[in-house]
Amino acid sequence: MAQARGRLYGLLLLCFSCKWVSTAPTEHLISSLPGQPQVSFRQYSGYINVDESAGTNLFYYFVEAQSNASSQPLALWLNGGPGCSSIGGGAFTELGPFYPNGKGDGLRINPYSWNKVANVLFLESPAGVGWSYSRIPAGYRYNDARVANESLVFLLRWFQRFPEYSERPLFLTGESYAGHYIPQLALLMARHNGRMSRGAAAFGFNLHGILVGNPLLNYGVDTSATYSFLWSHGLISDNTYKGVASTCDFRYGYTGQNPDDASKSQGKKAHACPNFLVSARAEVGAFINMYDVTLDVCAPPIVHQALLLHKLMGHLVETSKEGSDEVDVCIDHELTRYLNHPTVQRALHANLTSLPYAWEACSDIVDYKYEDQLEDMLPLLKDLVKSRVRIWIFSGDQDSVVPLTGTRSQLTTLAHHLRLKTMIPYSAWYANGQVGGWVEAYEESLGLVYATVRGAAHMVPYAQPERALILFSSFLHAQPLPSRSS
Repeated sequence: MAQARGRLYGLLLLCFSCKWVSTAPTEHLISSLPGQPQVSFRQYSGYINVDESAGTNLFYYFVEAQSNASSQPLALWLNGGPGCSSIGGGAFTELGPFYPNGKGDGLRINPYSWNKVANVLFLESPAGVGWSYSRIPAGYRYNDARVANESLVFLLRWFQRFPEYSERPLFLTGESYAGHYIPQLALLMARHNGRMSRGAAAFGFNLHGILVGNPLLNYGVDTSATYSFLWSHGLISDNTYKGVASTCDFRYGYTGQNPDDASKSQGKKAHACPNFLVSARAEVGAFINMYDVTLDVCAPPIVHQALLLHKLMGHLVETSKEGSDEVDVCIDHELTRYLNHPTVQRALHANLTSLPYAWEACSDIVDYKYEDQLEDMLPLLKDLVKSRVRIWIFSGDQDSVVPLTGTRSQLTTLAHHLRLKTMIPYSAWYANGQVGGWVEAYEESLGLVYATVRGAAHMVPYAQPERALILFSSFLHAQPLPSRSS
């Protein structure tokens, strides 16, 4: 892996001297997607090579803003997993301009697409996710550092192809394991900009802020919060919750056990903790959507992003990303059928090498370093706040996988350690006369904001698309979320 990091660093050095003379690649321009309603904005998709020696090519989908694209900011969206598709998740299920039409053979308009207020770039990362690929087996072995490095190379080379966006305000957005991806990528950008200021790079990122939903920030805190959430919502018993709380220490991983503690008391806990976790799984059952405990599941349930995050945390039943009467409960099925159609892949300039596997929302090909998933992201957020990067974190309040309580407590701790001034005390914000969620903001420029979205799932734009768009627009313009009087 050290050799891989060195190779990627060399690629970065090559990119430091890139000349920004290219124009938007016509070969990546999408004329129209099968079954797509007519739109006025342009779409692009294709591959960007990020490592010649490994043959690593990352797939992207880019939609220009619906109006005034030449003056709107640029937002990069990353789904989590690790190993889940930003095309299948963000672009066609959550915040892109189209949703599946319900039949698997076409698309319908998303009236709350984020490209109403920004140009939006969706990246399939790392290789093995969606249509992104590597030509060698080692190309599918990843850790956080390699993902961040390849994402940086991708952006440098993408801006070569789309130089008109290189000076736009840039925002990094995403959800779930993007709580790891985005802070690390943002810090790499800051370091790159430092090299530019010393004359070692020809281009600097105009990074304005990061926006991450239901982020995995600290494994121990977030996993402990899962069980308190399940208990408070009546999904596990008092006895099971007390047992998990007293015997499991999730700082050390999904087993809840410290492998270096051989004490007698730890031995008793090591025996008891797994039993309580089994009890929790049995009590929750197989027909609760852990991404949103209030939503029904699609029958038969399918396992996509939930499975990978569950596998990461090792403590939840297999569920899928479904909805209720207000959302398309089987959108995963429909989208998988649509994206695997040869005419769709040709229109997207995807799967040019005829990959030996079908497109899936989440990948079982990516071999991810487990230990990285236990790293605490708060020190990185602290550095970003000090660098004056705008940080907004939000939580769908029905998510049990990364519950709001754990995230909120970590952001409160961060603000306390940095001695940030509270500008907006914890209070409700509104959407169309209804409570959209709650928000607390710090710093005069709203440099650190935590918001909840009422009635939203782990994938907030999927369950509450209108409220998500309001939040995104407020973030872009560093404006307070609407109050009741606004």
